[in-house]
Amino acid sequence: MAWIFLFAAGLLEIVWAFAMKESHGFTRFVPTLVMLAAMVASFGLLSLSMRTLPLGTSYMIWTGIGAVGAFVVGYWFLGETVSVQRAVAALLIVAGIVTMKLA
Repeated sequence: MAWIFLFAAGLLEIVWAFAMKESHGFTRFVPTLVMLAAMVASFGLLSLSMRTLPLGTSYMIWTGIGAVGAFVVGYWFLGETVSVQRAVAALLIVAGIVTMKLA
């Protein structure tokens, strides 16, 4: 269950990052509310996963899912550009997550 909690926490990190962008500096109520709810849920699930998973593993995978997920969401939904350097950086993060999971 810890891995499921961790994966869900990572997905919620993507949600709150996107909602934060959409809140336009907390000037829009609904995206701000979504951000806060997703943030609380993400932290809650992360804390549940840390009951059994090591701190370093949990935190790295959580932030990695959030970072790569936000990168993908930015490209697909916000029209952000993808350079070779940004794509390589995202792939390196994924490689780090896989390596941490295998360790």
